[in-house]
Amino acid sequence: MPISSYLKDRCNSLCELCSAAEDLDTYIVPPRKGDELDEQVALCNTCLTCVNGTLDANHLRCLNESIWSEVTAVKVVSYRLLKQLEEQGWAQDLIGMLYLEEEDQEWADDQLASVIHKDSNGNILQNGDTVTLIQDLNVKGAGFTAKRGTAVRRIRLVSDNAEHIEGKIDGQHIVILTQYVKKS
Repeated sequence: MPISSYLKDRCNSLCELCSAAEDLDTYIVPPRKGDELDEQVALCNTCLTCVNGTLDANHLRCLNESIWSEVTAVKVVSYRLLKQLEEQGWAQDLIGMLYLEEEDQEWADDQLASVIHKDSNGNILQNGDTVTLIQDLNVKGAGFTAKRGTAVRRIRLVSDNAEHIEGKIDGQHIVILTQYVKKS
């Protein structure tokens, strides 16, 4: 989702992890705690791809700066990414330097990796997979029916709901229930 004026003011229209100035989107750090504005982070497409599971260790060296952010949500996202790269020495060093208050540490440690997305056959889905629809689906609000057998490429997992994935069909970005897809 495009970034809000609140986020633009806070981050000066730069990615809050790597400071890129292009293609910014709002990322809401799950699980939600209550104040939606404090849970939002402005991310570039590369950082958003990393958050969604396709890590680019070289790009994420930018976390050396973001761990010092005054915005808790930015520090939480940085911590979670560093934990996924923990086997790399530089990431371990940054984790050792990062400081979070106790309740923020609990938020950061809330492992969403335990949310496992499975298709209708029980196969585990990952970001970037291609799936096929197993039945016709009426797409609410878009005015069309996605036909059985349609391939949905480069899906994105909804991090806080194991039953939802996101993908594009006929140029429309939609949420699809995992019970109606099979991994290709």
